[in-house]
Amino acid sequence: MPSKRLSVVVTRRLPESVETRMKELFDVELREDDKPMTKQELVEAMKRADVLVPTITDVIDGGMLGQAGERLKLIASYGAGVDHIDVQTARQRGILVSNTPDVLTDDTADMAIALIIGLKRRLVEGVRMVQDGQWAGWAPTGMLGHRVAGKRLGILGMGRIGQAVAKRAKAFGMQIHYHNRRRLHRDTEAALEATYWESLDQMISRVDILSINCPHTPATFHLLNARRLKLMKPTAVIVNTSRGEVVDEAALTRALRAGDIAGAALDVYEQGQMVNPRLADLPNVILLPHMGSATEEGRIEMGEKVIINIKTFEDGHRPPDQVVPSML
Repeated sequence: MPSKRLSVVVTRRLPESVETRMKELFDVELREDDKPMTKQELVEAMKRADVLVPTITDVIDGGMLGQAGERLKLIASYGAGVDHIDVQTARQRGILVSNTPDVLTDDTADMAIALIIGLKRRLVEGVRMVQDGQWAGWAPTGMLGHRVAGKRLGILGMGRIGQAVAKRAKAFGMQIHYHNRRRLHRDTEAALEATYWESLDQMISRVDILSINCPHTPATFHLLNARRLKLMKPTAVIVNTSRGEVVDEAALTRALRAGDIAGAALDVYEQGQMVNPRLADLPNVILLPHMGSATEEGRIEMGEKVIINIKTFEDGHRPPDQVVPSML
């Protein structure tokens, strides 16, 4: 008789190839539609599953974990970030948590560079002008933007994605500056030709472009607040492909509308999918629907990591991407 397969509940629709492979390996419950589960549906799923596969939009707090069934032993999150899961409480209840790191680095870094160029060269404004029938033809002073070559790029958070942004920016001729919890090894710093700033305040007052690439933690919540926005040059722009909570969005909106900074490109928002309507009508703002990592290749690789984590756990070993509180 074959051994009993793990019961796995998936909270959202995943790429077809990933769902099919899960069906081959596990007793998997897939979604018929792509609507997020409600809080109660998540609790019920945790009661009947050995393994839950949530996404970054599924908030799993301590109270919900307290209602989880005894059989739940692994939360194999489909995503790199884990700030939506109370990892400490999960650990106390004997529930392992895993994620999918090192998959979306290049995709997110590509998007950050695209947004930098899009802001500096006013791409979205140009698209709207043509689509709205407002373009009267080429003019020597029409739609002037700025070169990125020679500009100072400040990177807030020099982890894997931050370094990938730096490598790309260097190829475009930008000068790399960064602020990080820990200074990079001098060889890495030299290869990137990056200048380290221990003081975030000092760095942001000097850069032309600020790319936010740090995770959301209690220490980084509203790290870019009203006071720091006042330190930036009025010609500077901000790009955020990391976490919306790092930026005080209300303060950013005020700074943009007052002309204290020149522009912003956001792929993430402080209130999830709720975008401040006062941002939407600004011509110097690019707003994207959290698509920095949205490539078919990346999403499939994320699914493959989830499967490896579950299968390794099923085989009695520690999932290779297990998250523990000390990592946060």
